[in-house]
Amino acid sequence: MRVAFATIWCYDALMTLQPSEETIQAWIQLHKSQRMLLERVELALKKNGLPPLDWYDVLLELSRDTDSGLRQYEIGQRMLLSKHNLSRLIDRLEKNRLVRRDACAEDGRGNRIRIAEEGKALLGKAWPVYRKALQDNFGEKLTPAEMIELARLLGKVSKRS
Repeated sequence: MRVAFATIWCYDALMTLQPSEETIQAWIQLHKSQRMLLERVELALKKNGLPPLDWYDVLLELSRDTDSGLRQYEIGQRMLLSKHNLSRLIDRLEKNRLVRRDACAEDGRGNRIRIAEEGKALLGKAWPVYRKALQDNFGEKLTPAEMIELARLLGKVSKRS
């Protein structure tokens, strides 16, 4: 009898750890929305002859720190998008003369990456396209109050425990 009770208790304990149907549906909608929005922004950039959004993301972070540049790990920490293949992305940006690598004073083996004038110019061309795609596909879908509430709710989710 004691074993049966323990088995039932463990089963009940495991069942309470399962996400609710509401949690699952919210999770699905969050990911569908993110994927759809990113695809639409990427398409708008592509239609206007502009590079992908991850290029914009790196250039934006570098433009915010024009004095000393950023180490690659610092760029990765600040990025909005995935850090997947960041080294190759920086190589492509450098090849296209959008960024430059300078020797790192504090670590002779490392680099500081700085945005080049061409990178700043590209940001200037990309932002109006990005801004319009963001507004058309996201900003117009919710009221300002709903946007505030969404940001508050997602902030709760992304807050570290």
